[in-house]
Amino acid sequence: MVKAEYDALIKRQYISRIAFEGKGHPYIAPFMYVFDGKYLYFLSTKYGRKLEYFNANPNVSVEIEDYAPDLSMFTFVSLQGRLEEVLDQELKKKVRTQFAAMITKNRLSSHVLTALGHSPDDLVDAIVREERSVVWKLVGVKDIVALKNG
Repeated sequence: MVKAEYDALIKRQYISRIAFEGKGHPYIAPFMYVFDGKYLYFLSTKYGRKLEYFNANPNVSVEIEDYAPDLSMFTFVSLQGRLEEVLDQELKKKVRTQFAAMITKNRLSSHVLTALGHSPDDLVDAIVREERSVVWKLVGVKDIVALKNG
């Protein structure tokens, strides 16, 4: 696929899988993301194995896919790069606002808030108001593999 095609895939979706270097085996976890046209951003809870693996080695592989239920159509992109924690307060708030908008736009269940360190009883704007999660940015992308059928 050409860049415009995999950028369209990235813009269309909001779920990815991130592969971290684990202990003896890769560790893969699903992550929601937002894309600003240049960078992918992720929110991570402040607990769990992913933080241990991120702190040990921030090099990751991120995979985003789209497919028909019968697999008559599929596309995917895999990006190898490095996660970097966003520390700038203004950028963190902007990313959190994009996450809240993405959740609202896609009418996602309030249960997705648990993946971001919140309760399903919280309002979605709690993501913006509270810092219960870490903001990561994918940088230093070294390799992109993007394929589609047909």
